Amino acid sequence: MTAVDARPATSTGTRPEPGTGLRFPTGFRWGTATAAYQIEGAATENGRTPSIWDTFSRTPGKVRNGDTGDIAADHLHRMPDDVKLMKELGVTDYRFSVSWPRVQPMGRGPAVERGLDFYRRLVDELLANGIRPVATLYHWDLPQELEDAGGWPERDTAHRFAEYTDLVARALGDRVTTWTTLNEPWCGAFLGYGNGVHAPGRTSDLAALRAAHHFNLAHGSAVRVLRDRLPSAAEVSLTLNLHALRPLTDTKADRDAVRRIDAVANRIFLDPVFHGRLPQDLVEDTSGVTDWSFVRDGDLEVTSTPIDSLGVNYYSPSVVSAGSSASPAPWAGAEEHVAFTPAAGPRTAMDWPVDANGLYELLTRLRDELPHLPLLVTENGAAYDDYADPEGQVHDPERVAYLDAHLTAVHRAIEDGVDVRGYFLWSLLDNFEWAYGYSKRFGIVHVDFASQRRTVKDSARWYAAVIARNGLARG
Repeated sequence: MTAVDARPATSTGTRPEPGTGLRFPTGFRWGTATAAYQIEGAATENGRTPSIWDTFSRTPGKVRNGDTGDIAADHLHRMPDDVKLMKELGVTDYRFSVSWPRVQPMGRGPAVERGLDFYRRLVDELLANGIRPVATLYHWDLPQELEDAGGWPERDTAHRFAEYTDLVARALGDRVTTWTTLNEPWCGAFLGYGNGVHAPGRTSDLAALRAAHHFNLAHGSAVRVLRDRLPSAAEVSLTLNLHALRPLTDTKADRDAVRRIDAVANRIFLDPVFHGRLPQDLVEDTSGVTDWSFVRDGDLEVTSTPIDSLGVNYYSPSVVSAGSSASPAPWAGAEEHVAFTPAAGPRTAMDWPVDANGLYELLTRLRDELPHLPLLVTENGAAYDDYADPEGQVHDPERVAYLDAHLTAVHRAIEDGVDVRGYFLWSLLDNFEWAYGYSKRFGIVHVDFASQRRTVKDSARWYAAVIARNGLARG
């Protein structure tokens, strides 16, 4: 098979094609997604040094069963076979992340060519199999040395990220034409520094807010580096896990609770990145935590450097009301004012509610707020307690139903004028699921972690059929 044309998709919000079932626009990008620490393994090979997740996973009580990503899905050694699986599924795009400590140990200095060589081989393998590589520069694996120097709450980390971006762009920029700076900076800031359930495990409202700003600054700085290093046709993006928020009731108090959370969950990134400003209500709500003096003159001009598309990660909505959170939550300046109510309906193995309408709500909100910005659904999927049966098959009808419902929501959004250009299913492989270790399975390919055997699940076969018909069967 010849290499895929790696230029960005040229569809511009066209309506889905007519025909039997729900057809998606011509050129729609069908992908899968993974993250380096969750699948690569080889934690100490070829000069790689520890990331904050290596340290965090070795801290007693932080990760279920004491699991680590030392081996994970052993993707670094099994990459060609994993790419072959993708080809068999027919995916057009593969979204992977680059391990910062594998490429630039300790977060400073020159690149380690042995580390970059793995990503060169990965990109070449993808292109040889007709799959467009989509590179994410940061998916939570900050080099531990940079955390020891203060981590994301410190401004210098944003500068270090720009230097790392330059190293990767120089190595892969001639073949990778779709780039994402950061994955879910909200998680990095608020779960990592706010309530400590993610690496590095710190608990400080001030640190979380500082980290959020420095993530925005790192993003804008990296965009500028990529513009300098990449061909003009390259697509540069950011991926956010925007929160679909609903008030428990239509009271003024509950609507105000939604406003508070929207500021610290969504607009803390959307406003600096797309409007070059801080949300004024966020500044007021968090005045008891900080005066925001760490935002310097010129920062917001950098954070709002234009990008070509926005990645949207979605799993479930949140129902918000006035009150106090029952447990510590990463909502700086909001804990005493808001409470969260479990949404009704079915739930995944993560205990997350299944509600595809939340994805539609997010996509149409972005259409209204950023009408000229193309969107990609860069993560969507579900964990269920699936397993290989005695015949070696993995039947996961709940996941198929989840994916069908959410792709239906994407199709509906496109029909309503949202410029969605692709969908990346999370995840290709069962993997190290962060603080849950190996206890949760998101993959459409089952991994037996003892033997590293891959087994294609029913959901993978279903997804392959969706890709083949460029749509969902109905009737």
